[in-house]
Amino acid sequence: MSSLDARLGALRGSAPPLPHTARTLAALTANPSCDRRSILDAAGIDKDALATHLGLPRPLRKSQLALDYGIAFERQVTDQGAAALVTLLRQALGLAPSAATYKDVNSVGSDNDRSPLGLRHAYTSTRILSTAHGRARPCNLLDHPVLSLTVAGRQTYLEPDVIAFHDEGAFFVVEVKSFPVIHGRPDPMKAAAALTQAASYVLALRELLTGDGLPAERVSDTVILVNPLNFTRRPTATPYNAAKQIRHLSRHLGRLERLPALLDDLPTDTTFDLKPGSDGRPTRPHGELTAALATTQPHYTPACRHHCELAPHCRTEARNQGRTGFLGPTVRDDLAGIDTIATALALSDGHLNPSQDQKDTVRALRHAQRIHTDLQKGST
Repeated sequence: MSSLDARLGALRGSAPPLPHTARTLAALTANPSCDRRSILDAAGIDKDALATHLGLPRPLRKSQLALDYGIAFERQVTDQGAAALVTLLRQALGLAPSAATYKDVNSVGSDNDRSPLGLRHAYTSTRILSTAHGRARPCNLLDHPVLSLTVAGRQTYLEPDVIAFHDEGAFFVVEVKSFPVIHGRPDPMKAAAALTQAASYVLALRELLTGDGLPAERVSDTVILVNPLNFTRRPTATPYNAAKQIRHLSRHLGRLERLPALLDDLPTDTTFDLKPGSDGRPTRPHGELTAALATTQPHYTPACRHHCELAPHCRTEARNQGRTGFLGPTVRDDLAGIDTIATALALSDGHLNPSQDQKDTVRALRHAQRIHTDLQKGST
C-alpha cells in the first residue's frame, strides 16, 4: 500500500471506500474549486453517511414511480435485440441499413440476471478491443457494458447504458434517459447533466483503447441521448457534441492529482471515521466530525444543494463565517477576492483601506453604497 493510499484510508477510517459513479464524477465539474469535496471523493468517503449522522436535511430523491418508468423505458428501447435502438441509431448517425449484432453484458458468463462487475468488465474490454483491432466480427451494440477509469490513482468501474460501434471504426456512447424531448428540445439542465455523465464513459473508453495502443479518436465526441418523444413513450435519438463536457471532466480529474498537496495541509490526525459500534450505528461525536470537516477548505455556492449531500452543512458554515459565497457566485465573483461580507462592508464605508488589487472593486462598492443611501433618503 502506498503512503497516499494509507493516508486516504486513515481519513476514511473503518468504512470501505465508496466507488465512484458517472454521477459523482459529473458532480466534480459542478464545483471543482471545493477542496473539501475533492478530498472526500478521492478517499471514497460516503458523504451521505456523514450528512445523515450530522442530521442534515436529506436531498430530494427520485420517486419509485419515476425509477420504474425509467427502467421500463430502457427495456422498451433494448428489447428484442435492441431492434428499436438500431433503427434510432441508423437515423441519428445517418447509417445505411445493415446487419447489426447485439450483446447484453448483464448476464455474460453467468446464470444470474446480473453478473459480477469484474466479469462484465473483462468481457467488455475483450469484446471492444477485439472489435477495434478487427480480430473478431464487430459487435455493433454492447448493452450494459462495464468500463473502468482511473480516478485519483484508483480504478473505478463505470456502467454506460450502451456502447455502439460504427462499421467505419468509431465507437459511440449511447445513454437512455427517461426525461422527454418536447418539440425537439430536452430540459437543458437534465441534458447537460446527462452529457457530463456520458463524458466519463467516453474518457473510460478512450483509456481502454489507448492502453492497447489504439488512438483515442476512435471514440467519438458525439453522444447519443435516447429519450421519450414529447408526451409519449415513443423513443427518439438525438446526437450531441459533448466535446466541452469531455474537456471539463478531463481537466477536473487532472486536478485530483494535486491531492498530496491538499492532504499535506490537513492535520495528521484528521479522520472522517464515524466509528460504528457493535450494532453498526455511528458513535462519533458530532463536534468531532464537524471539527474534522473544518480542517478542509470548502467552496460553497447555492448550486451545491443540487449535487452534494453536505451542502446544508457548508451553507451554515459559510453563513456563520460571513462568506460572500453564501450570497451566490455572482456576488462572490463581483467582489473579486473579498472573501467576507464584513470586509466588503468595511471597505465600502471607508473603515478599511483597499489594497491595490481591490481598488476597482471598492470603487464599485462605494458607488453602490451612494446609490443605496440616495434611494433611502428619497423614500423618507
